[in-house]
Amino acid sequence: MGEPSGDLHGANLIRELRQLRPDLRCSGYGGPKMLQAGLAQHFDLTSMAVMWFLQVFRHLATFLSLYRRAGAFFDRERVDGVILIDYPGFNWWIARAAKKRGIPVYYYGVPQMWAWAPWRVRKMRRLVDLALCKLPFEASWFARRGVRAIDVGHPFYDEVAAQQVDQAFVDERSDPSRPWLVLLPGSRDIELDRNLDTLLGTARRVAASRPTTRIAVACFRERHAVRVERRCTELGLSGIEVHHGRTPELIRVATCCVACSGSVSLELLYLERPTAIVYRIPRWAHLAMRAMVRVRYVTLVNLLWTPVIERRDWSLQDPDRANAEPVPFPEFVTTDDPSERVARRVVGWLSDPESLEGSRRQLRELKRRHVRLGASRRGAEAILEDLSARSSRRLTEAGPSETSASATSRRAA
Repeated sequence: MGEPSGDLHGANLIRELRQLRPDLRCSGYGGPKMLQAGLAQHFDLTSMAVMWFLQVFRHLATFLSLYRRAGAFFDRERVDGVILIDYPGFNWWIARAAKKRGIPVYYYGVPQMWAWAPWRVRKMRRLVDLALCKLPFEASWFARRGVRAIDVGHPFYDEVAAQQVDQAFVDERSDPSRPWLVLLPGSRDIELDRNLDTLLGTARRVAASRPTTRIAVACFRERHAVRVERRCTELGLSGIEVHHGRTPELIRVATCCVACSGSVSLELLYLERPTAIVYRIPRWAHLAMRAMVRVRYVTLVNLLWTPVIERRDWSLQDPDRANAEPVPFPEFVTTDDPSERVARRVVGWLSDPESLEGSRRQLRELKRRHVRLGASRRGAEAILEDLSARSSRRLTEAGPSETSASATSRRAA
């Protein structure tokens, strides 16, 4: 686990596991939320969230040390199972260490192999005993390729449903005569690096066309909010509210949003907020994506919408690609600055109540078809059922003479 979202999902999974099996002990690598949920934490991986090979290389010595520590732990303790969460790079190392010692491996929130570099499924088939899938099309995709997989649903919906929002903050900003555009730049530094100017350029154009529109930026980290405020000053932008830790409230305030691609799109679906998705990439990354990407869209909500996720001719060359099909969230994934086109889409929503409501209806229908709660509980139940079945098989194979000496430990890593 290495992303903040993975830490959140891991924490909820731990709570469900311990609620079903109070004697269960959970140890391993996680973040602050997993620590709060009862993880005996060996290292905080959220401090090392990385995206590209060069970033991984800089942390290679640390990863090697953590790998050796995990192997020593497996040798020292009796571990019933290893649960991997997101973050495929380092998790494959842990999976190999576990399989080498005969420990079953469960993947909660599988890597998006169906989206890019699908040949990686060979690793999944070899190293993972059960894949717990978040998206409805994933389980069948993996099963067709020889991976044992089940659909448990996406835990993010549970997070949104359980959010405790500051209603006074929301009420204070609610005024039907003055719509809100909320900008969501993502949780990673690299996302801010690439997309902030596009978001602010969109804001500038929307404000010029629709002066009554109020604009806010919802930052994940305080340092990101400081950086956004500084950039607004440099660009001469005034009147933009910048917050951190207020994303749930600001999405509820929003008339529409512009978001960096990511899991926040599921929150926007759940709350039925019309949204344009932006993601700028360097030209070398565009070439890599053309070679490896195998899906029609980069946004999870749009992949839920389309009946066929595969696309063999993925390209950024069409500047009107976002308008080619009536997707719930128009996508602007590009190497250049799409702020003018994004602003046109946003102004269209703000100027035409019928268009805005049509987008909301589309999201409402998609939500009805695909959103279900209880993913963390279903994931915990699946893991414990599989562990129990494995224990029963071991006892049967051991025979009566060894049964008394085969007490199952209660540790998950």
